[in-house]
Amino acid sequence: MAKKNKKNRSGIVFSTNPDFEYSYNEDDEIETLPKEEQRLRVLIDRKKRKGKEVTLVKGFEGLDDDLKDLGKLLKTKCGVGGSVKDGEILIQGNHRDKVVDLLLKAGYTKTKKSGG
Repeated sequence: MAKKNKKNRSGIVFSTNPDFEYSYNEDDEIETLPKEEQRLRVLIDRKKRKGKEVTLVKGFEGLDDDLKDLGKLLKTKCGVGGSVKDGEILIQGNHRDKVVDLLLKAGYTKTKKSGG
């Protein structure tokens, strides 16, 4: 099975012009939204972790460096380990209430608990 080419060529499939160059729509780096506009969701997850709980922060829109800084802040304040992967912050253990409080104090006003 052939892999699909995911480059966006602005709808042009073929051109008879030998000097034609495809113009790719390159995604410019997304700027980080202000803290007040970030819609963060904090939930507890056990899937694919052998039953161990992690606190997961989803919904951050912005640069990876800003996400890493926020992850480092949360891990430091909770005193636990964790990581930043795939646009999500993973914090080891069940620290959902504490993370929500920390995010609200840091200015992320649209932060909510998610899940049961």
